[in-house]
Amino acid sequence: MEYTAQDFKKGQPRWCPGCGDHFFLASLHKAMAEIGVAPENVAVISGIGCSSRLPHYMATYGMNTIHGRAAAIATGAKVANPNLTVWQVSGDGDGLAIGGNHFIHANRRNIDLNMILLNNRIYGLTKGQYSPTSPRGFVSKSSPYGTVEDPFRPAELCFGARGHFFARCVATDAKGTVEVLKAAYEHKGASVTEVLQNCVIFNDHCHDVVYNNEGRKKNAIYVKHGEKLVFGENNEFGLVQQGFGLKVVEIGKDGYTIDDVLVHDAHCEDNTLQLKLAMMTPEDGFPIALGVIRDVEAPTYNDAVHAQLAEVAAQKKYHNFEELLETNDIWEVK
Repeated sequence: MEYTAQDFKKGQPRWCPGCGDHFFLASLHKAMAEIGVAPENVAVISGIGCSSRLPHYMATYGMNTIHGRAAAIATGAKVANPNLTVWQVSGDGDGLAIGGNHFIHANRRNIDLNMILLNNRIYGLTKGQYSPTSPRGFVSKSSPYGTVEDPFRPAELCFGARGHFFARCVATDAKGTVEVLKAAYEHKGASVTEVLQNCVIFNDHCHDVVYNNEGRKKNAIYVKHGEKLVFGENNEFGLVQQGFGLKVVEIGKDGYTIDDVLVHDAHCEDNTLQLKLAMMTPEDGFPIALGVIRDVEAPTYNDAVHAQLAEVAAQKKYHNFEELLETNDIWEVK
């Protein structure tokens, strides 16, 4: 059966006009239609926050859980019903602060979840406190003189937890967002997709360098497995290896040719180059990497649990409660 984005829509979104959540929701509806899983076979699980209102606007099963516990509930749903397609939606505060422990262990266990991290570097719903991804020196209601902390970088946290899939997109880039969401669904195991978005009220312009098409042409690189790491308005720049790091070069100058430019390998077990790509920033003279940065297959927790249950059950003399009672000594009381 073919679906349209309309088949996955429900209700009237209640976010501020211009909020990145509107853009992402539209892309999620479109991606789900193209993926083609029936709405009744999909569950969208969220925590607390502006982004966590998203299940209310999905014509699928959904649950708005408590703060930071979206990954825990999503894990239970997937393990209990392996045939269910589970999308977990969290903000940077919900997912990486109180929910940080669940985030790293869902990745470590490699549970077959599609984990979406909507990153606007602020607590929006609670009115503008700094979050785990806010940069050092960031001025907010809870840091009026600037934060004195260094932020989490989601890619680094995912890779450090032995994550096998990491992608990044920009909320206003519909095509790029749909592509990575479809790739996240196709990946068997825990997938993490970081969505860069602005909070128009409390942290507007936080991703301005890549928030429009012109900015992405200058400041982003779309990475695709098996393709050269080139970028720029005319693909005039490329990434080459320099020692143990990366270097931006202009192709055709200073002796550099297209043959010197690295080819992206998202499927490489060794994540060294993938992490370097994920950590690039314009502040360091590099473009922001968008697209699927890491995509490596590995055994999933939910498959392993059910395989273990089947193996143990096959060795038992009983398979239900009645058989269990009859397995041991029975006394009849008259």
